[in-house]
Amino acid sequence: MAKYVIRARIEVEGEVERSDIIGAIFGYTEGLFGEEFDLRDLQDRGRIGRISVDIRTHGGKTVGEILVPSNLDRIETALLAALLEAIERVGPYPARITVVDIIDVRAEKLKKIVERAKEIARKFIREKAPDLREVLNTIAEEVRRAELTFYGPERLPAGPDIDKSDTVIIVEGRADVLNMLRYGYRNVIALQGAHGAGRIPETIVRLASKKNAILFVDGDHGGDLIAREVLKVADIDYVAKAPPGKEVEELTG
Repeated sequence: MAKYVIRARIEVEGEVERSDIIGAIFGYTEGLFGEEFDLRDLQDRGRIGRISVDIRTHGGKTVGEILVPSNLDRIETALLAALLEAIERVGPYPARITVVDIIDVRAEKLKKIVERAKEIARKFIREKAPDLREVLNTIAEEVRRAELTFYGPERLPAGPDIDKSDTVIIVEGRADVLNMLRYGYRNVIALQGAHGAGRIPETIVRLASKKNAILFVDGDHGGDLIAREVLKVADIDYVAKAPPGKEVEELTG
């Protein structure tokens, strides 16, 4: 089955046969882009299918529709469509070909499958089955909460590996710690919103003096301010920022 179908309208200022139109298509494109894009060769290799032409004559003119099945990629199919529109004559008569649509056959088939799936769901699924994502998220949330600890005299939210690891990741708040735990970062600790002039937790200062310290802040102006304050009092090795407008708690792994 073809991946795409080019649908085009043709108008010829004279009476011609289907074979004349097909001959004009092959004749115009022959050798234009070398042997690799020769239509006869593409047909032999199954890259394009049988060209269908449906025409009628009226008042001395010929009008109709051309269908070209294509197994080329999207760009090559678009090039083929443009080549069709470049044809100006069929036999001795002026002609005009206009591409109406390029149909993505797979997308159309997928739409039918989705619609049928909806019908099956309505007809056969009487009770809501447990949603796998919900189950996994629930399990992950429980694991994150089980791993969350409170570190130092300020009881800063942290992962369980703060003492074990030679590197600590310092984030802004508890939600950031939970999100980092979700993706396996167990050496993370929060400032717990205690930032402000002279208010960086002493535990953070102490950890940064003994370990490799990475400060990971939100991608906003507040994150810049926090980084500035922490850098004044703590020995930070690296500063990382979330993308602009994003918070650490929103990021994926």
